[in-house]
Amino acid sequence: MSRALSPPTARPYGVVRLAQEWRIARSTFYAGRARRLRGAGLIGKRGPKTSLSDGDLLEAIQRVLAASPFGAEGHRKVWARLRFQGIRTSKERVLRLMREARLLAPHRAKRVLGPRSHEGTITTSLPDRMWGTDLTSVLTLEEGQAAVFVGVDHCTTECVGVHAAAHATRFEALEPIRQGVRERFGAFAAAVASGLKLRHDHGSQYMSRHFQEEIRFLGIESSPAFVRAPEGNGCAERFIRTLKEQLLWVRTFRTVEELRRLSLSMLKFGGGFGS
Repeated sequence: MSRALSPPTARPYGVVRLAQEWRIARSTFYAGRARRLRGAGLIGKRGPKTSLSDGDLLEAIQRVLAASPFGAEGHRKVWARLRFQGIRTSKERVLRLMREARLLAPHRAKRVLGPRSHEGTITTSLPDRMWGTDLTSVLTLEEGQAAVFVGVDHCTTECVGVHAAAHATRFEALEPIRQGVRERFGAFAAAVASGLKLRHDHGSQYMSRHFQEEIRFLGIESSPAFVRAPEGNGCAERFIRTLKEQLLWVRTFRTVEELRRLSLSMLKFGGGFGS
């Protein structure tokens, strides 16, 4: 119908005019046309042809899982390890194949959250105006679960400090901030980091009196993100994703000390964690 010619002008009606007359979104029009064409066998799945079939990729996934010392792995960690082996594919495809083969690790159901409160931007125009901090966990072979704390500059997205510990306490959470203060401000003293804000979530480590008093001693202003709105701490969250994809998901660590030393060495000698 969109290609039909108007008798007075001898020009096609067009999709925009038809969508306005029928009071539908153009995306609805195109989706309906695509369904009809697929049903008629005129078009197939969009996107480039991949070098591996689903069967070959599933075998590669099974080899990654067999090499893991743990009982189960999530699809994102499997995707990261495939990428380091030179097998390029999408996370969505890995998730689909692992779901169909029942290879996914057990996980908790997602919570239903309310409306998001975060608006605007959290980046800064100059470095050392706002840092973000957060933590993630890693399973070691000999000492069980460990915590990894990071500090990230909101302007340059550089990691200002990283620390691994056996326990996720308020004392350990301060270590990446101490590293950053010594490196960026040249000392560890009262009010040495005045003018700096620290973005963090509402975890017990960051809201504790000890943590708040120490950053206040350094002259750092606390800037907690909104409750249940991780976008407010998005710089640290995104850095942790990079850290997982380039280190935590592709390496197996025997001890917490090995994890700590390797994280620090990548930060010190590699100029930070890049893509």
